[in-house]
Amino acid sequence: MAQKLFVAGLSFNTTNEGLGAYFGQSGTVVSAAVVTDQYSGRSRGFGFVEMETPEEATQAVAKLNGSELDGRTLKVEIARPKLDSRRDGARGGYGNSGNRGSWR
Repeated sequence: MAQKLFVAGLSFNTTNEGLGAYFGQSGTVVSAAVVTDQYSGRSRGFGFVEMETPEEATQAVAKLNGSELDGRTLKVEIARPKLDSRRDGARGGYGNSGNRGSWR
């Protein structure tokens, strides 16, 4: 089963292909993606790499955390599951938060 890694500290010049190739030294890369701004298309300085096995992911963290790619020091860790970011009444909001805001 594949394991996703979070990679921070990316250079604005790092590409998906470059990121995948760099992590390839630690095992089989399933996917590599540099996260970009939806409006400008510019890198946001972080991304995700999916390694083929949890063992390869652990090896990549041990080997590549603190290493340098494209002149920047990387922070590599096992990705945490995405939290639900819905903005409905069940999670708060103006009606349930107790925060009256400045409009009152």
